[in-house]
Amino acid sequence: MWHGDVVPSLFGSLLGLFMALLLIRLIALVGGRLLGVQQSWWRILTVGILGTLVGIGFATAVGAQRLMSAATPLVYFASILMATMLFSVAFESLAPPVDTARSGPASLRAMSLPHPLRGTRRRLSRWARYLQISSIVARHGLLPYLVGRRRLPGGHSDASSTTRLLWKHVRVALEEAGGAFIKLGQVLSSRPDLLPPEAIDELSGLQDRVPSAPQADIETLLARQLGADPALVFATFNPRPLAAASIAQVYQARLISGEQVAVKVQRPGIREPIERDLDILLGMTRSIERRAAWARAFGVVNLAEGFASALREELDFRVEARNTMLVAVAPHDRGGHDSMTPEVRVPRVFPEYSNDQILVVEWLDGASVRDAGPLVAELGLARHALARSLLRYFLRQLLRDGIFHADPHPGNILVLREGNLALIDFGAVGRLDPGIQGALQRMLTALDRRDAAMLADALLEIAIDTAGWSSTDEDRIERALAQLLARRLGPGMTPGPELFADLFALLFEFGLAFPPVVGGVFRALVTLQGTVTLLAPDFPFIDEARAMSVEWVRAAFSPKSVRNVATEQVLNLLPILERLPRRLDRITAAVERGTISVNVRLFADERDTKLVTRLVSRVVLAFLGATIGLIAVMLLGLPGGPVLSATLTVYQFFGYCGLFVSVVLILRVLTDIIRTRAA
Repeated sequence: MWHGDVVPSLFGSLLGLFMALLLIRLIALVGGRLLGVQQSWWRILTVGILGTLVGIGFATAVGAQRLMSAATPLVYFASILMATMLFSVAFESLAPPVDTARSGPASLRAMSLPHPLRGTRRRLSRWARYLQISSIVARHGLLPYLVGRRRLPGGHSDASSTTRLLWKHVRVALEEAGGAFIKLGQVLSSRPDLLPPEAIDELSGLQDRVPSAPQADIETLLARQLGADPALVFATFNPRPLAAASIAQVYQARLISGEQVAVKVQRPGIREPIERDLDILLGMTRSIERRAAWARAFGVVNLAEGFASALREELDFRVEARNTMLVAVAPHDRGGHDSMTPEVRVPRVFPEYSNDQILVVEWLDGASVRDAGPLVAELGLARHALARSLLRYFLRQLLRDGIFHADPHPGNILVLREGNLALIDFGAVGRLDPGIQGALQRMLTALDRRDAAMLADALLEIAIDTAGWSSTDEDRIERALAQLLARRLGPGMTPGPELFADLFALLFEFGLAFPPVVGGVFRALVTLQGTVTLLAPDFPFIDEARAMSVEWVRAAFSPKSVRNVATEQVLNLLPILERLPRRLDRITAAVERGTISVNVRLFADERDTKLVTRLVSRVVLAFLGATIGLIAVMLLGLPGGPVLSATLTVYQFFGYCGLFVSVVLILRVLTDIIRTRAA
């Protein structure tokens, strides 16, 4: 009896609840469409429930239940819809808008019903993680900086024990947050062009401290990704990882064909928490940039988006495989190894065994620069020769090949038993266009000549103008650079690592911002300098870099190079020269006939067109809403007319409809204004 009565009743209740929620969601979607906004699913559900409760209460209070049977549901529906739209506008004014710049799937997620269990679990996990990060931020006293009540200190004027203590709290908070936030701190620690020295010193201490993933999980992932038993691919596989980081682990193995290989395996289940952290990070930076002036000056949203893009690429090992193969063949595209550049090995990739979660590359027998002391002594290698080889290879990547290893830290540089060096881990590479390469060449040439004017021109050429630079500002930075060169590159002085540190501090003081790829160059140069110093402590990094760059610049202006460039330019001009006489003849004929004219297009810039279109549409919608509302009020005040029911005439019916349309149009204009200001 109990089973027969209760179960159908429970099932009916659940079905009724599901149908009610579905109807509420549909009403909220209709309201969002009328307002011209897209909302996340949780906001749609929230405004739908609130609108339903308020709408039913309002309709009941005005006596909708006493109308004729056909009008009652219509009044209830209109009341619920209107209340839902009002709550949507309220949410738009109080909550951050949905980011329309995100990829297409994000907008589709806002309009789709998620999996009832998986979606709820992910949402709860995200909120739990968000609350955890918020508590860490508050516990370390960082909340006033994130909401804009305090200015983030930086530069020499703020260099003090208080500033260092603040950045210590930032470092500890990032360590406690873990995951993608430690990666973010590590990236920021190599941006002296962006952060003050106190921040760099503190953030440089961030380390990934993660245990190895269980071997059973690794074997399961290998079997799934390889599509076969790992024993059919690897003759031997050492289950003990050589290295374990937050994203991947590296193992030594031997293929069935006999080649010794290194196998990089992504940690199982790492993608979901990384994506969750990146989603939280992007949301936080958008909120911070709206509230804090220092965040807008730093461009924290662009920084976070660039970091998220790079980290997502790092999660796809196919990107690293392509980068490795591209760097390996870059010198051959230039005509092979030249006499100025000793060979630096790049491991061979086995693409047939590699995919987005597994990377199989050639095993290189050696030791990282960090641990290569005994090997260097055993082989009797010259440390200065190794350092010079590494620097020359890296500068060639920057100044000639246009693609460079973006993270040349000591763990990514190997000293091989063959007596030469090797680069590994190409998860992050930078690509330079000829314009940036030319500016970098001029920077190094200016350092060699101690030419402050050339150095300032090269820096300003690649800097992003965020504050409207004037000739006075350029004179100020040129004078500051001249003082720096005199202080660090005076007669008889040997330039050291302090030159880069002072240069970046000066750029930071002047508020110069650079494109992400240029920031990557600065980051890589600083990292490389530390690696070279570890390899050969007394190696003259700056002097050697200046000499090599000048050598390549002179080679670029040799008679043969100039002749080749001139030949290429003439070949490019030939099609234009062939058409030039015909075009001159047409212009002359048009002048003789008096038919030559000049067309000037108003609003040629697409942004101007969009601005004017938006303003005009707002005015038109507001005018229509006000006009229709006025007409509706007049209709409601007219006596008599055909009768639809005991309490409703035709005039009143059209009046109520007009009021509804009027309110929808006015709310749509308000929503558009709120969204524009919030953006």
